[in-house]
Amino acid sequence: MGTVTVVPASAGSGDVTLLDLDPQQMRARLTEALAVYVDAMGYPPGTDLHRAPMWSEHILRPGWRAVGALQGDHIVGIAYCYRGDHGQWWHRQVRDGMRRAGWSPDRAELVLADYVELTELHVSPGVQGAGIGGRLLEALLAGRSEQRVLLSTPEVHAEDNRAWRLYRRAGFTDVLRRFRFAGDSRPFAVLGRELPLDTSPSDHPRPAGHPTSAVTATPTT
Repeated sequence: MGTVTVVPASAGSGDVTLLDLDPQQMRARLTEALAVYVDAMGYPPGTDLHRAPMWSEHILRPGWRAVGALQGDHIVGIAYCYRGDHGQWWHRQVRDGMRRAGWSPDRAELVLADYVELTELHVSPGVQGAGIGGRLLEALLAGRSEQRVLLSTPEVHAEDNRAWRLYRRAGFTDVLRRFRFAGDSRPFAVLGRELPLDTSPSDHPRPAGHPTSAVTATPTT
């Protein structure tokens, strides 16, 4: 397990260490990581039991990486990602949604041709607001070879929660808004930006297929 960095936490709490978690370590701490997820999302007890098989399956996907935030020996934040692929359910849902929203098929396929899916990023409510989410995001996406990162997050009024503020500060822009995944009645936004994170999204041209998004789709020659 490799130490990434130490994040000074807010007053009254200890420093938080960010650690790369390999597949074996993630499996060993899956229950703890899922508890952070349930707490951060405000889900009812038992949600973790339903999500555990999915998180376990994701570990096997190409390009999977996880970073945990530890306070002492306790996980207080978790983030993981993997390489997106046309055979994945999320990919197919987003592709179809982009087409319905007016993206041309060619442009949609270009955006989805080379991306990492930021699948989960959660911080325990008791330590939110200390910059841990931003450090998790930076550590997780450092050195990725993909052209862009995509994610989905629930819509909230006026984008007024910590997750939305984090993603906007990090330069994420709209791919889809008020999108509903099959089997879920909640509206979601799909957001994305070019990689690496240390480049400004404004450095990249807007795609002709969807003028309201700064996620670009640069064809290769």
